[in-house]
Amino acid sequence: MATFLTTPQDTNATQEQRNKALVRFGVIGYGYWGPKVIRNLDLLEEAKVVAICDKSAASRRKAERLYPGVTITDDANELMTSPDIDAIAVVTPVWTHYELAKAALENGKHIFVEKPFTSNSAQAEELIALAAKKNLKIMVDHTFLFTPAVQKIKQLLQDGELGKLYYYDSTRVNLGLFQHDVNVIWDLAPHDLSIMDHLIVESPEAIVATGQTHLNGHEDIAFITLYFPDKVVAHLNVNWLSPVKVRTTMIGGEKKMLVWNDIEADEKVKVYDRGVNISSTEGVYNLLVNYRSGDMWAPRIEQAEALTRELAYFVDCIVNDKTPMNDGKAGLRVVKMLEAASESLRQRGSLVYL
Repeated sequence: MATFLTTPQDTNATQEQRNKALVRFGVIGYGYWGPKVIRNLDLLEEAKVVAICDKSAASRRKAERLYPGVTITDDANELMTSPDIDAIAVVTPVWTHYELAKAALENGKHIFVEKPFTSNSAQAEELIALAAKKNLKIMVDHTFLFTPAVQKIKQLLQDGELGKLYYYDSTRVNLGLFQHDVNVIWDLAPHDLSIMDHLIVESPEAIVATGQTHLNGHEDIAFITLYFPDKVVAHLNVNWLSPVKVRTTMIGGEKKMLVWNDIEADEKVKVYDRGVNISSTEGVYNLLVNYRSGDMWAPRIEQAEALTRELAYFVDCIVNDKTPMNDGKAGLRVVKMLEAASESLRQRGSLVYL
């Protein structure tokens, strides 16, 4: 799918640069996230945006002003059938993902799909099978996996720095942005669900979700609890009705604990040598509890834009025929958790097994 550009007049250095594969993108959706995707693709030498599609005339005018050399259209089918496009970025509401992604795959295009992957697991499974049949790549936009903070946390867990994992506790709240097609769980929870899927080795066994609607008929506040094997538990607080924006995650282990505050400019991740040691002399009734309070340290977190890293990784996966870690199967796992949470919500907090 990728094109290779060389000319006889090139110097060795220029030819080496041009020998890099150029992946040509069409982007569907130029609302909130689409411009960010295009801007970051523009930063990559190995990628080129050749077409942008949006139904909104105002959005198309903005795109035309910023990208005069790019084809701008309101017809997604032009991107699907173009021989000049290798990959399609679907940056549209979730209810449109399945049809657009399916059309792209059927026309031989790799796909990059905004989170969540699809509206239900059956759609995700069909797209995964279609991509496998056509040997095409799917990447679901789980951007947080590419943040230096999450990558550092992954390293700390893999190195055993925290010891045996106890819990994952996240608060992701703000005032708005209210969505008209999905509730707060489908809007905000995919971030933490994809992060947990990446960080925690085991898969969750069951989910409980509670919440309430106040303004537009969709749940605008919700609490989700996930039960993992080996007594690991996760809790998510997602809320569109918070007076302040909070993006804080606590991860507790047997040896150490950490706090990740994504809003902090510096020291986003702090590791605490704190915990509880329990010993017993003659049985359970003589438990001795010792609280441990040691040092706190903040590992160095480099400054890098996650979306740039993610899109560069997607291009590399296409060019070198690699399976992305945030592929369709990863997207499916998140969708299944969202479905279970929605079912529990309908049952007013009943336990739903995965």
